[in-house]
Amino acid sequence: MLPRAARLHESADFRRVTRSGVRAGRPTLVVHAARGTGSQSRVGFVVSKAVGGAVVRNRVKRRLRHLVAQELAASSSAQDVVVRALPGSATTPSRLEADLTSAWAQAKHRLSPGPSPVSS
Repeated sequence: MLPRAARLHESADFRRVTRSGVRAGRPTLVVHAARGTGSQSRVGFVVSKAVGGAVVRNRVKRRLRHLVAQELAASSSAQDVVVRALPGSATTPSRLEADLTSAWAQAKHRLSPGPSPVSS
C-alpha cells in the first residue's frame, strides 16, 4: 500500500504530468513522468473501463500499486508519475512487471538532465 503522501490526488496534477512530462509506452501500460513539485515522489493510476469491468480494473490497480511501491523504494529523486493501464494489462498480467520496470527506467532516463554541451 502506498502512503497518502506518495499518491497523486488532484486532477490538475494528473493533467500536468500527462501533458508536460515525458512518456514511455509498453504493450500493457504507459508511464508519464514529470519533475516532482515536493520532496517526495508521488504516483497516480489511470485504469479505464477499456481494461475491463470493475473487478478486473481493481485487480490491475492492486498489481500496479504493489509493483510501483518497489520502484519508489529504489527511486532517489522526486518525481510525479502517472501509470496508465492499457487493455493488455488485464489479458497478459505476466508482462506487467517487466513492462513497468522497463517503462519506469526509460521515463526516469528521459527526465534526467543530459550532458551539458561542450563549447570550443
